[in-house]
Amino acid sequence: MKIVNLVLNNFLNDSRVLKTSRSLVRLGHDVKVVALHEADLPVHEELDTVKVHRIPLTTRNWSKRKLVQVVKLIEFIVRFTLKYRKVDVLHCNDLNALLVGCLCKATRPSVNIVYDSHEYAINDVPYQPSSTIKVKYWLERFLIRYANQVITVSDSIANEYARLYKIKKPHLLLNCPIYKEQRSGNLFRENLGIRTDQTIFLYQGGLSKGRGIELLLEAFSGLESDQNVLVCMGYGPLEQLIRQTAERNSSIYFHSAVTPDVLLNYTSSADYGISFIEDSCLSYRYCLPNKMFEYLMAGLPVLTSNLYEMKRLVEVEGVGIVAEDNTVEGFRMAVSDSLAQDYAATQKNVFVCRKKYCWEVQEKVLNEVYGAL
Repeated sequence: MKIVNLVLNNFLNDSRVLKTSRSLVRLGHDVKVVALHEADLPVHEELDTVKVHRIPLTTRNWSKRKLVQVVKLIEFIVRFTLKYRKVDVLHCNDLNALLVGCLCKATRPSVNIVYDSHEYAINDVPYQPSSTIKVKYWLERFLIRYANQVITVSDSIANEYARLYKIKKPHLLLNCPIYKEQRSGNLFRENLGIRTDQTIFLYQGGLSKGRGIELLLEAFSGLESDQNVLVCMGYGPLEQLIRQTAERNSSIYFHSAVTPDVLLNYTSSADYGISFIEDSCLSYRYCLPNKMFEYLMAGLPVLTSNLYEMKRLVEVEGVGIVAEDNTVEGFRMAVSDSLAQDYAATQKNVFVCRKKYCWEVQEKVLNEVYGAL
């Protein structure tokens, strides 16, 4: 089939869309990722056998006022529909892409739509106003009935979609990395001067609010010794706060983000991986972050906040510790509890687990979804 994998970003760091596209190519389909163009990025390119088209907009540099953003969206919809209305499948990533896909389908009803929801779309922002949630609920409820297949990223979100919209339970396509027998590394100790007797707890990913970063900084700032250290690796609005806190505390380190091709080499250089999401919206409450699977693939036991999906994975598979409370003290207790565990036994479970939670297994789900079309 001729498939367009549609995403309304610049497709610069979207690993899920790239993995999905590569899998569909391997399954014999003609696939193109269509995204938004930004300055300095090529309009057309090919990444790992996947063709990419970033659509330039004449309105791109206009102001960011809401009304102007609507004008930009309209221009994108018109340009997209004129060029891609005759494909077989529109694979729409998230709610904004589903809107574009459905409007395109209105001009050619025979096109198939696969809705790939990467989060709980109607409440995906911390402390979101109830009015915004209602608007997005009614929009998604209207649009989702035009989707031939629905995919999402956690069992809780799939169950909620089935309940809210009275649809068949969506397919579960976890955002797992490609399988790799990753050996332990030593890059953090070499690059940051961390001693061999210190235990490294790693937070990697976006450095923004809602990820529990301020809580982690407070927790490690109050430790009596520097036996346990925190490394924060990534980029985002909280980078400066982390740097300043690290300057004042010998148990906190900052490392800038690294490219995907070497990420596992760095991740495997820690002892534990941290996924401490705050319970500030339903999308976070129901999440199963890709960083958890990245930690497991790198051979790391994990420490997580007490949220349902993460807790279930950690406890069922025996791959780490769940904090009893999503607080500073709760996390400090989780650190102590993790050090009391049999690390070798926990890591053995991690090695077993990573063979189950890899992209090669998820690709079978994708094949099932497209086989149904």
